[in-house]
Amino acid sequence: MAGNSFRRSGTDPRTTPIASDASLRSGTTTEEPPPARPRGPRKLTVTRVAGHRVRELSGRAVGLFRRAATADGADRSGLTALTYATMLTYALDAAVAVALANTLFFAAATAESKANVALYLAITVAPFALVAPVIGPALDRLQRGRRIAMAVSCAGRTVLAVVLVFQLETWLLYPAALGIMVLSKSFLVLKAAVTPRVLPSSITLATTNSRLTTFGMAAGGVAGAVAGGAAFLLGSPGALWWVAGLGVVGAVLCLRIPRWVESTAGEVPAAVPASRPGARARVPASRSVLVALWGTSAVRVLTGFLTLFVAFVVKAGAEQAPAGDPAAQLFVIGLVGAAAGTGLFLGNAIGARSRFDRVEPVVLAAAGAALLAATAAAIVPGVPAAVVTALVASTASALAKVCLDAVVQRDLPEHARASAFGRSETVLQLAWVLGGAIGVLAPHDTFRTGFVVVAAVVAVFALQTALIRRGGTLVPGLGVRRAPVPEPGLR
Repeated sequence: MAGNSFRRSGTDPRTTPIASDASLRSGTTTEEPPPARPRGPRKLTVTRVAGHRVRELSGRAVGLFRRAATADGADRSGLTALTYATMLTYALDAAVAVALANTLFFAAATAESKANVALYLAITVAPFALVAPVIGPALDRLQRGRRIAMAVSCAGRTVLAVVLVFQLETWLLYPAALGIMVLSKSFLVLKAAVTPRVLPSSITLATTNSRLTTFGMAAGGVAGAVAGGAAFLLGSPGALWWVAGLGVVGAVLCLRIPRWVESTAGEVPAAVPASRPGARARVPASRSVLVALWGTSAVRVLTGFLTLFVAFVVKAGAEQAPAGDPAAQLFVIGLVGAAAGTGLFLGNAIGARSRFDRVEPVVLAAAGAALLAATAAAIVPGVPAAVVTALVASTASALAKVCLDAVVQRDLPEHARASAFGRSETVLQLAWVLGGAIGVLAPHDTFRTGFVVVAAVVAVFALQTALIRRGGTLVPGLGVRRAPVPEPGLR
């Protein structure tokens, strides 16, 4: 009765829960019970709480990822589907790099035989040499089947990865690795040609390409980490089986890209870097496009050089690089790689949020920054200088590529953009492999010599960039070709 009297009087609200609980247990009240609380596990343990927290955070991360991937109408335009396919190809590349690190790359880096180093260089260069003059133009003229070609690129890497699982110790290692790299570069050319077809109306090509690169790098980091764990537990075959699985998923995602990317109605080739006399009708590249292409190529030379040269020097135990300590060597290479990754994220983040009214000064600044970084590393050589150079070069590379994308969208008509992106991608790949070749062929007993050579090459590219901006050229035929200027109001 005391409980009932307190409830009726309401003299002490703090006692109401106690009275209500007693009344509910006795079944003598008509008052509604308090709202039910979510039930947790009957027995709380550290493992259960941690698992619940992981599921909660994972759900939030997946939701954030989906919102980012579908932002700005990307899900309706088809960009989301291309984003997923691009993420898988970056993941494939990272997993392949980890899987073949000990069997191919580091074997060449530590080999005393010049023949082995030359063979590795051939494996590295051949994909670009094939993609640029042969595969690139063929894909550029591909009128139908771009989605299928992209799917074949992923499926082909799956087949070659399975071949490598059983042939790691035979001569088939090199042609299979070569095939994987050729298919990877072919995918990039196709992706560059497809991107304008899935562009949402609310964002630019520069923003779109920055978004694709950012998503791809994130996927590559995760896939590389998984491949590293598989290689640690099961050796290179374990990582290669992971590559094969990724290739299957990538092929499926490529086929889910909307069918309208197959439409090439009205497309005409773009003349990049410049049209040749007597060639079939092409849309000529503007001066700004050529400036952006040469400037971006200057930076790509340096990034390609760093990718191979630093690892070779570290494995050789030169200067400040630790000799005979695989863990320390991997740490140094990881530092340079982390700096490069940070720079790419930084450059793409800045580029995606910036609107450059004049891209030429930005491209020249990027090429100049790359030249200064390479020169500084030659004057003060060592691991810290290589790390800083990687950060500067990757940031400059991302910014210059954003400018190139923006100027292609601005200066070329819509029907020529797909061709322009495909062709410019092959040019940039050749610039990267030129730097990589310098990194392999330069002496590996010191940092200084390699950086002196690459600084000189970057300086030539940067000078050509500056001359083209002023209407000149270092090499006849590689400058701006004047096209008839239509009268105002005429098209």
